[in-house]
Amino acid sequence: MPASLLAGGWHSGRTYNIGDRIQRTDPQIVQTLCDLMDELAPKPSGSYRKQITFVVDRPGHDRCYAIDSRKIERELGWKPMGSFESGIRKTVQWNSDNSRWLGNMK
Repeated sequence: MPASLLAGGWHSGRTYNIGDRIQRTDPQIVQTLCDLMDELAPKPSGSYRKQITFVVDRPGHDRCYAIDSRKIERELGWKPMGSFESGIRKTVQWNSDNSRWLGNMK
C-alpha cells in the first residue's frame, strides 16, 4: 500500500463513491451511451437510440443518478480528472476494444 494513501486517510474496508457531482437523468445517460455506440460501433440499421423503450414506472424506480463523492474528496483529496462524458467515452471504448475478453468473463 502506498504511504501516500495511508497518509491521506485511506483505510482498508471503507467504501467511496466516485463521481463528478453532476446529476443526470436516466434518459440522458442512455442517450449518451447510444450516441457513443453510434460513433464507435455503428449499426447498419441506424442509431442505437431506436432501441430505447420506456416501461411503466414502478415504485423505487430511479429517475436519475447522482453520486455524492464528498467523502473521497475530503478523506483522500480525490478530484475527477475529467468529465462524465470523457470517462464514459473511455469506458465504452475499453469495452469495445476488449469485447472478446469480456465475452470470456460471462
